[in-house]
Amino acid sequence: MALSESSTEELLVETKGRVAVLTMNRPDRLNAISRDMLGELSAKVVEADKDPEIRCIVLTGAGKGFCSGLDLVEAGGGGIGSAGERSTRPRQLFDLRDAPVNVMWSVDTPIICAVNGAAAGYGMDLSLLCDIRIAGESAKMAAVTAKRNVVPESGGTWLLPRLIGWAKAAELYYRARVVGAEECLELGLVNAVVPNDKLMDTAMEWAEEIADNAPLAVQTTKRMMRMGLEQSYDTSVDQLMAHLGGMFQSEDFQEGVKAFMERRKPEFTGR
Repeated sequence: MALSESSTEELLVETKGRVAVLTMNRPDRLNAISRDMLGELSAKVVEADKDPEIRCIVLTGAGKGFCSGLDLVEAGGGGIGSAGERSTRPRQLFDLRDAPVNVMWSVDTPIICAVNGAAAGYGMDLSLLCDIRIAGESAKMAAVTAKRNVVPESGGTWLLPRLIGWAKAAELYYRARVVGAEECLELGLVNAVVPNDKLMDTAMEWAEEIADNAPLAVQTTKRMMRMGLEQSYDTSVDQLMAHLGGMFQSEDFQEGVKAFMERRKPEFTGR
């Protein structure tokens, strides 16, 4: 399944070599997540993950903000989670399987977040779900849900303590703090801080470095890291050895060995 570059008004899709760039495109609302954007983002992440030619995804926002969270104006006016919507929909089991936050967690293709401005609420959760975060100097993480009488419903309470520890996560959430780019770097919330005008260049450079490596090795590593969060050490090592046996039989393993012996850059095909 190849990634379609068909964009919508609210989500721009571009393929650059072996990298898929997804840009949330509601700059007038600081890329607040609408219902349409939710569906499109999920669909494009899944498409990119299934495309054997795509080896990394870059997620960013248009304009001055990364993502200001769920669109509360839409929510109050008959959109996401509004009273009007609830009254017309039949009751059903709570199901987030196709939501971006679950899709992004479950895919094996690495995702780099280019944080170009404020990431608040749902937007902060989206950034935390990415494997790597690169921040522009003007980027901010806004853990402000307690100021809205809501919770970080999209994985934040699970992710943040694992990323920066319980005490720091508690500080950010309980105090509803807004954290600038440099403090995010100190906390380990982002991998690097770069000038705003170098953000996408840096994100693409990192993405292309990932894309140059053996895709099966990268994707298996991501899956084993994800599963390892809930496994015992022995179980994790056992699964790694099972994967390794198959990788030894692959064309890419032979190519990696041959390239090392010939002192050249390997050309991996994913086979």
